[in-house]
Amino acid sequence: MRFVPNRGRRVLLAAVAAAVTLSACTTTGTEDDDSAAPAASSSAAGDQFPVTVTTAFGDVTIPKQPTRVVTLGWSDAEVALALGVQPVGDANWMAFEGDGQGVWNQGKYTTPPEKVGTLELDMEKIAALKPDLILDTRASGDKARYDQINALGVPVVDIPKGGEAYKTTWEQQLDLVSKALGKTAEAAKLKSDLEAQFAAVAAANPQFKDKTVSAGVKSGTGWGAYVSGDGRVDFLQKLGFKDAPAVEALKADSFFIPLSQEKVSLLDADLTTVFMIGVTAADVKSDKLLQAVPSVKAGHVVYLDDNGISTAFSSNSVLGLKYALEKVPPLLAAALAG
Repeated sequence: MRFVPNRGRRVLLAAVAAAVTLSACTTTGTEDDDSAAPAASSSAAGDQFPVTVTTAFGDVTIPKQPTRVVTLGWSDAEVALALGVQPVGDANWMAFEGDGQGVWNQGKYTTPPEKVGTLELDMEKIAALKPDLILDTRASGDKARYDQINALGVPVVDIPKGGEAYKTTWEQQLDLVSKALGKTAEAAKLKSDLEAQFAAVAAANPQFKDKTVSAGVKSGTGWGAYVSGDGRVDFLQKLGFKDAPAVEALKADSFFIPLSQEKVSLLDADLTTVFMIGVTAADVKSDKLLQAVPSVKAGHVVYLDDNGISTAFSSNSVLGLKYALEKVPPLLAAALAG
């Protein structure tokens, strides 16, 4: 049995793909300084159960510490791994090879997870993994999808109460996942460390404050832009930037807006960033419409064509953002100065 999206959901999948820059084992993870819980914390975590997590579909009770976790939401696996937990099944939204993790999150699996689909879920494969917890914290929040997953009779932690499709913030995701896994102490440290890193980078780059920025994306089907509520724009805002007013004015009910050819000029700002899906930097740099945008013409543009950087930027996960904070700000500073 498979969850098959209707045409509208297929359109949404295309938008979600744009946001990209576009296993059967226990859940004890490989540990390092940044991401894993101390080994001695396992019994303490188990003492927290049962736990109740509030979601868009009500309160979900997890009776005991999960040992077989399936992650279906965008970056849910990354967050579980950051907390020292290895999922047995994963959706792999960003289509990474191997274990489904980006360059910033390698080496944390003992056994790679089973790939179980994204919008079109392989429900038979998920059931065969015998999960005792399913995470879908950054997803569509669609009731039909939730009902399909919930029919397995396993606790399902979906998007947060009051949340919207694919707009779960990294803080909300970390909170939901850590509560469900009994890893709240570990999550608190990850959160405080990342917040301190954001503050330090912003303080080191006062030239970012109140400068306007656009986050454009070019794919094989044309141009678009991200707006507030999207992780990429939120990232830039935390560094002091403001979203380009002309782009933000077109915001509707999604984190992404399409731009017709005649509206590519709306990407003009103090700084223009460009993501790429299925096109190369050479394709974008030869686009006459983009090159005519004043900010681009003046050299105030960042082409996010490095796959590791762009996917970390897009992951909007606690460790992906940590990596992006190490790599992206120097590019922004150089382009703004140029």
